[in-house]
Amino acid sequence: MSDSILQQPQQGVERPGSRWRARLRTQWPAAIALLPAALILLVVYIGTMVWTLRLSFTSSKMLPVMDFVGWNQYFRLFNTERFIISIDNIWVFGVLFIPGALVCGFMLAVFIDQRVRAEGLLRTIFLYPYALSFIVTGLVWQWFLNPTLGLQKVIHDLGFPHFQFDWIVQPTRVVYTLVIAGIWQASGLVMAILLAGLRGIDAELWKATKIDAIPAWRVYFSIILPMLSPMIATASVLLAVSVAKLYDLVVAMTNGGPGLSSEVPAKFVMDNFFERSNVGLGSAAASVLLVSVIVILSPWIYSQYFRRQGGRK
Repeated sequence: MSDSILQQPQQGVERPGSRWRARLRTQWPAAIALLPAALILLVVYIGTMVWTLRLSFTSSKMLPVMDFVGWNQYFRLFNTERFIISIDNIWVFGVLFIPGALVCGFMLAVFIDQRVRAEGLLRTIFLYPYALSFIVTGLVWQWFLNPTLGLQKVIHDLGFPHFQFDWIVQPTRVVYTLVIAGIWQASGLVMAILLAGLRGIDAELWKATKIDAIPAWRVYFSIILPMLSPMIATASVLLAVSVAKLYDLVVAMTNGGPGLSSEVPAKFVMDNFFERSNVGLGSAAASVLLVSVIVILSPWIYSQYFRRQGGRK
């Protein structure tokens, strides 16, 4: 009797490989469905990045040449005045654009968070510029800032002939017109991100601050902004990436002019690829931009994923 009981399979005891096989049966359709996307990621994105990096170490001109010239293209790149000017311009643009967009977006979010009338309409209006491409934004601001067609001419026609706002044709000020146009477009995105954070704050917090008679400005600076730090970090990363890849806005508004006063690295890359037939130098500049984006994204990725997972452990 005891031998027959021992020979019967024990119910409720899972075989070692049964769980793995069950998981494989349930997950293989999803894995097959994701396979094309994974191949595209490997071939199109990672493959092209590796290819561009490889070309930056060659003497390629119009067509790729698989020789090896070491760091010559990078030495030549950082000794090119046009590229140095583009780096200076992108720094000026980024230092003004990111804080400006964050401040304007935060103010719009605070305004919308007051439960104003026609909130949905206002939220759509504020977010609408971000739905436009940089080409459209650049053309609109080019017309608006044109001294002979836009704002300056309108003010002159109103009877103020001494009014002058011709920054778009001034070499020392044209980069600031790019900042204005960029802030106008990106503030809506920041508003949407921060508004979601504001709507997630407990109403009891506001009641407590009113009971303690704390001024509203102090509540925002001392309590609300620290609570919104994850949203602010996300918005800052998105804005920083848009700074690194700035191209369309410049081409549409100024085409890098007057002279080289609004040249940016992305335009330098595109010109060397398609106009100057200098693939090696353009690849070196593109690799520098890639490293810049990685440096920008690395702290955010670490804080959002690796540090969070380490805390859970």
